[in-house]
Parts: sequence; C-alpha cells; structure tokens
Amino acid sequence: MVQCITSHWNKRYLQEAIKLDHYGKHGALANNFTETLPAPEASEVKSILKDPYIFDMLTFTDRYNERDVEIGLVSHVEKFLIEMGAGFAFMGRQYHIEASGDDYYIDILMYNTFLHRYLVIELKDTEFMPEYIGKLNFYCSAVDDILCREGDNRTIGLLLCKTKDRIKAEYALRDIQKPMGISDYELGQALPKDFRGSLPTIEEIEKELEMK
Repeated sequence: MVQCITSHWNKRYLQEAIKLDHYGKHGALANNFTETLPAPEASEVKSILKDPYIFDMLTFTDRYNERDVEIGLVSHVEKFLIEMGAGFAFMGRQYHIEASGDDYYIDILMYNTFLHRYLVIELKDTEFMPEYIGKLNFYCSAVDDILCREGDNRTIGLLLCKTKDRIKAEYALRDIQKPMGISDYELGQALPKDFRGSLPTIEEIEKELEMK
C-alpha cells in the first residue's frame, strides 16, 4: 500500500508487482548504499533495486552472451521497465560517453524520475568477478561528471550477473565510494529444439479440438 501511494502505481503495475514478488526481492541485493549515501537516500535506493531480476521474456535455446541479453531486454522494453520498477526511464543501450579522448559504451543507461538519478547497468553472462566493479565504478564517475545536471543526485551502478557469491560481492564493494549494487538475473526457460519439434503445432491442436 505504501509503494502504491509513494510510487504512484496503477492497478496493472500493482498486479505485476505482486506476481513478481516485488516485496520479497527489493532491497535484497548486495550493495554499499548505507556506506556511500545519506540514510534517507540509501533507503530509497534500496527500495527500488532487487535481487534477483526475472527476465522471463527472454529465452535462449542455444548459448548466449551478455549482448544477446542486452538486445533482448531492449526489444522487450515495456516488460523490462516493469521488471525494473516504478519511475525508471530507458535512456539507451551501448550508451556512448567520451573520456579523455577515448570512447566508452555503457551496456544500459536508465534514469529514475522519482530519485532524480542515473542508473548505470552492466550485464555479465558469467558468475560475478571482483574486477567487474572497477569498470562499473569508472562509468558511474563519468556519468556524474558528463551527464548529471543541477538537481540530479549521485549516479548508482547495478551489476547484473548470472550468479554471485555474496561474500565476494560484499568484499568487492566494501571500500568503493560510488553507490553500487550486485544482483543476479534469471531468464525464461526455453524448450530444447528436439523437444520443441515433437510438440503439436497450433493448427494441429485446433484441428483436434474441432473433432471433439
């Protein structure tokens, strides 16, 4: 009820939030928000990020990489925004920034209109590795300097990995000054190709129903 009031949820969004266990997942990710943000801001940021993220609109029967996930999320941007939560606006994928004459590309850049801050998302198709934090820290610093305007709060970073060891994640975040979180993501389950081929087609099902 509190989220409905403060985040201006409509009936459809509330139904999606219940279905996706919004209450159980938000604030559960490994993060350093308490150490890097004032208490009210830390609480707000924790309330909008979660662990895990469920991207069940994406299914892959073959091997995939982080770029496949990235492109898939953009092609299902409405469902992606629902999963991310209230107030998020999609700013772009492979978002270009320039630093000291070199080009860099952020996997996904978002902006939260309620919190007035950018969210830098880095996608990894592997288990969490501590070195991923350095790159995310770099991007957050660059966005703070290049994109933030008067009234914007500090940029936050979100690292999405297939899996993570929570102790390693907490060690990696301990002395980082930029506010960041590390979360898992889960994709939808696709049917194997050989199994899919044995299933009846829509036309065959309809024909069978007409005969009964």
